Amino acid sequence: MSFAPFDLTGRVALITGGNGGIGLGMARGMAAAGAEICIWGTNPDKNANALAELSSFGPKVTAQVCDVADEQAVEAAFAQALADHGRVDGCFANAGVGGRGTGFDDMTIEEWNHIIGVNQTGVFFTFRAATKHMRERAQQGDAFGRLVATASLAAVSGQARGEHYAAAKGGMISMIKALAVEYARYGVTAHTLLPGWIETEMTEGAFANPKFVDNVSKRIPTRRWGVPDDFSAIAIYIMSTASSYHTAETFLIDGGYASF
Repeated sequence: MSFAPFDLTGRVALITGGNGGIGLGMARGMAAAGAEICIWGTNPDKNANALAELSSFGPKVTAQVCDVADEQAVEAAFAQALADHGRVDGCFANAGVGGRGTGFDDMTIEEWNHIIGVNQTGVFFTFRAATKHMRERAQQGDAFGRLVATASLAAVSGQARGEHYAAAKGGMISMIKALAVEYARYGVTAHTLLPGWIETEMTEGAFANPKFVDNVSKRIPTRRWGVPDDFSAIAIYIMSTASSYHTAETFLIDGGYASF
């Protein structure tokens, strides 16, 4: 017999950047547990492929093209999600762009604004729409909500040539803790995920470097890279009623890398 609280039938999860990588890994888990899924992504082909895969699980799945750094696009996409699904129970702000490369004293304002715009301001736009919906639903007697932001180990460790990325991801942690406090009264919990080295499109460049692979792989106690499906179970737990008293958490999922 399965654990009843992990049955997500009737719940709706919105995942930005849900058409690949960690976002798709979380979407797979929640769809398998019975949740309806709405994914946002900027690549129509990847959206279509993810939609086809996720639809095989049974619950309703939709996909929208949305740039989370565009305020109007986020508002329109969230309204469409409500029109398609009727509600949004969990909002996973997972969309992001990498930012390592330029030395800090050569960094341009355009580089800074691009990384902050997607990785931090985009999370603000997304969560603002979600919290308004969750608050209004709670005030109507339906108190339940989950906010999850995908940050990075860069938020808590030094990342040379990635200060803009680290600043955005560190800001996520602070934002989530504040949201956890403000929206607890509405039955909303809020968490941050800190992934370690995960095999996704964003990390392809690093994994193609033999020196990086040799140096870093030896520092991971589990002796393997992470994969998107390593985030399926934590997404199910957060979306379930089993986690109702658990909030403001920073989940470190890195195979022990930060502890070694």
